[in-house]
Parts: sequence; C-alpha cells; structure tokens
Amino acid sequence: MMNKELKLILASKSPRRHELIKGIEVNAEIKTYEVDESFPDQLKAGEIALHLAEKKANAYPDALLEHQILLTADTIVWINNRVLNKPADEKEAFEMLQMLRGAKHEVYTGVCLRSNNQQFIFVECSEVWCRNISDEHIHHYIKQYKPFDKAGSYGIQDWFGYTAVEKINGCFFNVMGLPIGKVYEYLSKFDF
Repeated sequence: MMNKELKLILASKSPRRHELIKGIEVNAEIKTYEVDESFPDQLKAGEIALHLAEKKANAYPDALLEHQILLTADTIVWINNRVLNKPADEKEAFEMLQMLRGAKHEVYTGVCLRSNNQQFIFVECSEVWCRNISDEHIHHYIKQYKPFDKAGSYGIQDWFGYTAVEKINGCFFNVMGLPIGKVYEYLSKFDF
C-alpha cells in the first residue's frame, strides 16, 4: 500500500492522466504551467519523451514541500524515424493518421517523479499496429473527436482505438499517456 502521507502533484493538463492517477488512489493535486516543449534535434524516440518529462519537472515553479512528489510526463508517437507530437490543426492530424494506418508505430512515455531528496526517471514503450483504414474513416474521426491534444492525433481509449487499432504489445495505459502500473511501483520507492 502507498504511504498515506504522500502528496502527489500531477503537473499535466491531460484528462487521461488525471483519470489514471485517480485510479491508483493517491492523494493528488493537479497543477499546470506552460513549458516550452522543444527538444534537441539529435534526440530519438524514447530520448525525446524522457527529455521533455525532465524539462517539465525542471520548470516546475514552486518549491516542493515535505511528502510532496512531483510527477511530470510526456508522450510521443514514433514512426519511420520521426516523432509525432500533438497536431497543430486538422491537416496535420490527417497527415499523421495517414502515416499510422496499415503500419506499426511505437508510443513512448517519459516520466519524471521527484521529491526534495529523490528522483526517478524512466521511459515506457508500447508497440501499436493500426489497420489500413480509409481517408473517410480518418476524416470522420478528426471531425467527431478533435484529437488535437493527443500525440499522434489519436486516443487508444476512444473510437479510433476501438476501430483502427489492431493490436498492441506493451502497456495499454502507456498508450493513453501514463504507464500507471510502473508509476505506482516507483511511488512506493520514495522514502519519507
């Protein structure tokens, strides 16, 4: 069981991360702040997600109190040696989903957990295979679900995941945006 004194600060705007954190029954507070999500060009795949998770932690504007743990995370989609973050508009979302159809891609989530005296950072990878869906299918999804806040322009937990994702190898929750089982495991390692 988790230390009852632990107070988690989830620094994320993602409603999916909020939902996943609620599910592990920890005392959590949501705090958001703006962070520049640029990264060095030479970084690849999981390195990008780790870099951004740590960058978000380093940008946290407040001092951590005793028993507080800051959680920051970043999820990216990686295909054909290219990163897919959140789409800027419908056109970019359409291009991303065209790239994913009929192919395998990886989803990487970098996680940083930090207290005043400890830090754990890790990256989780899940492989996802998509069916070869039609342009009409893609247009319907973008119009109805507006996936502009999602890496790779899709949610595994919504219509796209139900209809277009053929299989995954790895953590389902990682594809949602947070490998919650591993987060729980690391939270239990903090000493207070």
